[in-house]
Amino acid sequence: HVVILPIYRDADERAKVLPYCESLKAELAAQTYDDEPIRVRIDDRDLRGGEKKWQWVKRGVPLRVEVGPRDIAEEKVMIGRRDVAGKGQSLPRTEFVATAAAMLTAMQQALFDKAENARQDASVRIDNLKEFEAFFTPKNEERPEIHGGLAYSHFVDSPAMDETLKRLKASIRCIPLDAPQEPGKCIFTGRPSTKRGVFAKAY
Repeated sequence: HVVILPIYRDADERAKVLPYCESLKAELAAQTYDDEPIRVRIDDRDLRGGEKKWQWVKRGVPLRVEVGPRDIAEEKVMIGRRDVAGKGQSLPRTEFVATAAAMLTAMQQALFDKAENARQDASVRIDNLKEFEAFFTPKNEERPEIHGGLAYSHFVDSPAMDETLKRLKASIRCIPLDAPQEPGKCIFTGRPSTKRGVFAKAY
């Protein structure tokens, strides 16, 4: 959940910064997020600060905490959040420890909402084969664009469905478990259907 990045220039600064980081780690680990202790790691590898920070950005760690001599003197920490690009935010140490779990909760909810909205924006209910074919046919056959859409359509397993999906390079991705029973007609055969499947292209 949290990685602490000590910042120091020499052995004297290291001797001050590392105990502070260990103390901060213990305080954070005493907090809970999602009914478990917050997982905290101190990265004291001998790497340049920017390189070390970038490695954690790439890994997607939710919260990066930079601690140097100036932060210790001011009883503050510099926070970098995975979901907020740009410069970090300086916070009093006590405030960060008290709000770290709430930050993680807010980040998780924001990421979930963003993914949910993206899925809803990309989803279309299609009730006939012509629309289905148009939806999955590239606008440029020679250089097909990436197709990020999801089609919710009635279906019944059949050779006709398999042939159409193969031709369009699409597939059934899942059958939503929480979807209500909904009578309709299979768009591939016209036979009665009680459920919609989610169709998409895989890349």
